[in-house]
Amino acid sequence: MRGYVIGALLSVAAALTAQAPPYDLLFRNGRLVDGSGNPWYRGDVAIRGDTIVRIAPSISEPATRVVDVGGQVIAPGFIDIHSHARANIFNVPTADNYLRQGVTTLIEGPDGSSPVPLGPFLARLETLRKSVNIGSFIGQGSIRSAVIGETDRKPTTDELERMRALVEQAMKDGAFGLSSGLFYVPGAFSSTEEVTELAQVAGRFGGIYISHMRDETSHVVDSVKETIAIGERGGLPTQVTHHKVIGRGNWGKSIETLQLIDEARRRGVDASIDQYPYTASSTSIQAALLPAWAQEGGRERVLTRLKNPATRADIKSETVRIIREERGGGDPRNIVVAGCEWNASLAGKNLTEITQLRGMAPTLENAAEAGIWLVEQGNCQGIFHANSEQDLERILRHPATMIGSDGEIPTFGKAAPHPRSYGTFARVLAVYVRERNIITLEDAVRKMTGFPAQRLGLLDRGLLRPGMKADVTVFDPARVRDTATFDKPHQYAEGFSYVVVNGDIVFDGKAMTSARPGRVLYGRR
Repeated sequence: MRGYVIGALLSVAAALTAQAPPYDLLFRNGRLVDGSGNPWYRGDVAIRGDTIVRIAPSISEPATRVVDVGGQVIAPGFIDIHSHARANIFNVPTADNYLRQGVTTLIEGPDGSSPVPLGPFLARLETLRKSVNIGSFIGQGSIRSAVIGETDRKPTTDELERMRALVEQAMKDGAFGLSSGLFYVPGAFSSTEEVTELAQVAGRFGGIYISHMRDETSHVVDSVKETIAIGERGGLPTQVTHHKVIGRGNWGKSIETLQLIDEARRRGVDASIDQYPYTASSTSIQAALLPAWAQEGGRERVLTRLKNPATRADIKSETVRIIREERGGGDPRNIVVAGCEWNASLAGKNLTEITQLRGMAPTLENAAEAGIWLVEQGNCQGIFHANSEQDLERILRHPATMIGSDGEIPTFGKAAPHPRSYGTFARVLAVYVRERNIITLEDAVRKMTGFPAQRLGLLDRGLLRPGMKADVTVFDPARVRDTATFDKPHQYAEGFSYVVVNGDIVFDGKAMTSARPGRVLYGRR
């Protein structure tokens, strides 16, 4: 009798198994742009659990959910290799602005800034129910600040060893590599040799080096040379992040910077680039308009210097030059406040308007004074319209360039952030693929998926292949577009029908779903 019961149960289990659909999700009738750069082809994509299990011209087996995409593009989920997601991901774990433009993975810790130590931050992320995957670099500037502070001096032998140890621990915790922000304090006080010492540690663990270079204006060529040298001497891949050329007098220098990348690659240096598709940059007003020496020692030291009439005059003179030749593009109207923590009403106003609100004529000197006043009041983010469309397109065409937003996860409707947070990936597809034919659809997707996955060592993402994790985006190439503008940045991208993260649909073309399948991703530990 016992054997009969067991046999009956096994028969029932077998019957139930036979009746269960072989797939959880099946996309049919798509144009597959697989992330490799190869020409698109027609096919179906089947997903079981968190994995792509089959790709074929036609899949007839049943699935729990079948979606006919009607000839739309099926592509891997986009990977943003340069984001500032940590500022708000715990408040907005759905990251709507990114998922609605097909981004399924965000990489944090850029520009030399990250939590130190990194492990507790990643552990906290593990407990967060999130819709998007996230990973992080370890920031050289943050490490220097933790060991030395904001001081302009060389590290002692002991301090350098402590910094090496912090990089090693971060790599063991799962960092994808070392980031630097040599434009920012305290990274600006670091020598090439100091950064190389830390890069060597990251390289031993299979990490990469990614840098907001020392200068993106008149010394941009020298800065690319330095970025290449750190990778070459450090023995690891090296990347110029958000590559741009700032200031009208410097436009066209991308010809030389790209030649440097090509020459480095020919001699065996694994050098690459990432970029966002806008001719305006964004950073803090203080970092952009004050010289590095004026920022040494932190905010109290900055305010003390500004109270000294002679020192203030020196700072103001340099700020005038920056507005004239660099971030201001010669006109204070080109500098726009994205948000001030201490006065929300200033968001969206340009420096000419703020100068006039201060009761001054909008001269360069008065605009510099207004900019310094902003710094004195507190933290403000700015947007700076001083880049060239020709440089942008030249950099975008380069085969070693991938896409990264340099964006954030905004609180919808708050402040006036750079539209790159809402539109980077959609804008590439709409403007530079469909409208201007600067790059092909296949190459654009490669720059957003397979290439950054390869760069980061994400061996199970970035391509449409059986066995890869099911991060997938579906979009209409004729309709996809960015709607966010500098005047109205809080607008979501259009043309995306489905976004899948680890096998779960998180965006269905109309709204975000309740799924929270995002994971913390780790480097080569």
